[in-house]
Amino acid sequence: MTPPARDNEALPPWAADGKSRCAWVRGGNELYYRYHDEEWGVPVHDDRRHFEFLLLEGAQAGLSWSTILNKRDGYRRVFADFDPARVARFKARDLARALRDPGIVRNRLKVQSAVTNARAFLAVQEEFGTFDRYAWAFVGGKPLLRRRRTTRDIPPTSRESDAFSKDLVKRGFRFVGSTVIYAHMQAIGMVNDHLVGCFRYPQCR
Repeated sequence: MTPPARDNEALPPWAADGKSRCAWVRGGNELYYRYHDEEWGVPVHDDRRHFEFLLLEGAQAGLSWSTILNKRDGYRRVFADFDPARVARFKARDLARALRDPGIVRNRLKVQSAVTNARAFLAVQEEFGTFDRYAWAFVGGKPLLRRRRTTRDIPPTSRESDAFSKDLVKRGFRFVGSTVIYAHMQAIGMVNDHLVGCFRYPQCR
């Protein structure tokens, strides 16, 4: 359940609806709650959304997810509304412009990897027709349904994320270690890791 307010402290409206949620969302801001309630764990089948989450998960490596969520609009602006075809055409001047923009995490390797990954993403689309078809094959085409009771029950990686990560690396993707890819799979609904007591668990089944 949503944690109780301290004495004389009212819960903010987004935390005061009485809904039971995954423990990791507690104490977050409204953006964090909305992400959990509306996006996390919902199956994605749109290639641009796949690219968006790959880019954001790679940017998050070593940082908190809240940091990336707060900069999501900046990433959308800097990286052409997450259009992989446009990002794949970025030149040195585009990278230099991105690295000057405070709206994103200005890590040179991560910014460069967005372009590298966009080009590899297009190659996957060329081979499989869609990135979506390629990605979902790693879970047999349907979400993996887990029954996690506490956050401690959620592993950082899985057999499927190991295989997915290994294949992405072979195809030239960067910042796609198994931990990053497992987080990606959770985000796009390839695995339902909402806790069984969370109100979103049955909705994302």
